[in-house]
Amino acid sequence: MASKSKNGRSAKDAPKKSPKISNEIYEAELFRLQTELVKLQEWVKATGARVVVVFEGRDAAGKGGTIKRITEYLSPRIARVAALPAPNDRERGQWYYQRYVAHLPAPGEIVLFDRSWYNRAGVEKVMGFCTPEEHSLFLRQTPQFEQMLIDDGIILRKYWFSVSEEEQLRRFRSRMKDPVRQWKLSPMDLESINRWEDYSRAKDEMMVHTDTAVCPWHVVESDIKKHARLNMISHLLSTIDYHPVEHAPVSLPRKPVHSGNYHRPPRSLSKYVPDHVATLVGDAES
Repeated sequence: MASKSKNGRSAKDAPKKSPKISNEIYEAELFRLQTELVKLQEWVKATGARVVVVFEGRDAAGKGGTIKRITEYLSPRIARVAALPAPNDRERGQWYYQRYVAHLPAPGEIVLFDRSWYNRAGVEKVMGFCTPEEHSLFLRQTPQFEQMLIDDGIILRKYWFSVSEEEQLRRFRSRMKDPVRQWKLSPMDLESINRWEDYSRAKDEMMVHTDTAVCPWHVVESDIKKHARLNMISHLLSTIDYHPVEHAPVSLPRKPVHSGNYHRPPRSLSKYVPDHVATLVGDAES
């Protein structure tokens, strides 16, 4: 009988680990994929397509880092991130999907949901923020809701970032020591450590009800962040039938033509930012 790890996965079911990619290959392939993302953006803009990408997974699974690489060279007017805070009292009384609908793309836009309506299937279910009846209704209605989006012409993709228990804990510990990432740790994150199995059961139940033929879940193995980013972006691009968009050529003059009648005001009339860099150079030279 195959042995099982603490999270219930047998050795037989564990993913095969590929050799870790070198930084040189990673950077080259990431830039190639980002170039394709720009082409996708231009196609979306030209055709009026609407694209929604849902990012879900456990805390510290690598969703945010992947989203940053996707949007790095894209226009924020076309590709935007929807990362909604906890609902306020007014929103809690609305139709559950209502506040997410408000962030859906108009023609020519891409929206990346950094967590989405699937909060109800995860944190709300595990932490008791919704009733069993509300959770059951969500599982029943979500395939219908997503079918409506697709029927209306929205290109919808869903990604689940899968991280092992050991790697998640390692990342949490790393955040605790990092002054620029400590804000990412919340009491809710720490509670998720003790509720690992509860989150696993909730995720499994969610998959049974919402992994449909029309809108399937795509699981991204994310113990190695760089692999996860390349795999996810590559897959996303492969699922959309986009093509390069021709642009009118742009020509720049060799040298701007000036009338000679403009005179810049004296520097003393402006308030310049202090030269902080000069202090750093001075320290280095001393």
